[in-house]
Amino acid sequence: MNGKRFGLLGYPLGHSLSPLIHKEVMALCGVEGDYSLYETPRESFENGIEGVMKNLNGFNVTIPYKTDILPFIDKLCGEAALMETVNTVKNEKDKLFGYNTDCIGFLRSLEGAGMEIGKSVLICGSGGVSRMFAFVCAKKGAEVTLAVRPSGLEKAEKLKAEIENKLGASVLVTTLDGVNKGYSLIVNGTPAGMYPDTDSSPLKKEAVLLSEAVFDAVYNPAETKLLSYAKEGGLKYVNGLPMLVWQAAVAQEIWNGVEVSQKNIQRITELCEKELKG
Repeated sequence: MNGKRFGLLGYPLGHSLSPLIHKEVMALCGVEGDYSLYETPRESFENGIEGVMKNLNGFNVTIPYKTDILPFIDKLCGEAALMETVNTVKNEKDKLFGYNTDCIGFLRSLEGAGMEIGKSVLICGSGGVSRMFAFVCAKKGAEVTLAVRPSGLEKAEKLKAEIENKLGASVLVTTLDGVNKGYSLIVNGTPAGMYPDTDSSPLKKEAVLLSEAVFDAVYNPAETKLLSYAKEGGLKYVNGLPMLVWQAAVAQEIWNGVEVSQKNIQRITELCEKELKG
């Protein structure tokens, strides 16, 4: 096929929305190219990376390789250097440049929903995407509280120490059941409420209703139990689908120098919603 080649590296990838999103962004922006999935088991990771580096103009990285990719990167850019986590790679003259577009995707999805980080943020979880949320919110000057299960307290304390060391910010740690005050924003980075476990929520309704707004990284179902609490209480809320679309659009901005409008992001988000509903 003529044009540029892009893809997603991870394992397992299942029914990923990434090809749909990237192909729509490229079509809207006049980029000729293709986007494919590169499902790579851990035992094939190093060989898989070699093939991806040689054959693609750029690629995304997802679970479980966002940190495993670091030794292969020639230069970490922007937030990727701060968090030492990469989800987007640009291949430029056989040099690999690593970026983290989840950060911008998160901020732009909040903006699109008329929401902001505010002065205080409660982040549910301390691993994976929650780590990114914590760094972004702390860097924006918010007082960050990490809320986790008792078994996750040690990991949360390590993240707290890392953020305080790198940013000089103050981070608090509590348990999910111990949340008893309100925040400018609640951010859920745990899988609680994700299909098929749709009857669970990381927080009790009483704790949610104390706060002003809720962002849930889960997008299947579109309205999790956590978001239903927010809706019931008249809080502002948004699920993780616009962030997924935005982080892909920002990757295309990096690879191809294009600009994607909020209107087009909304259009692609609606396409993804239809795809999820089947």
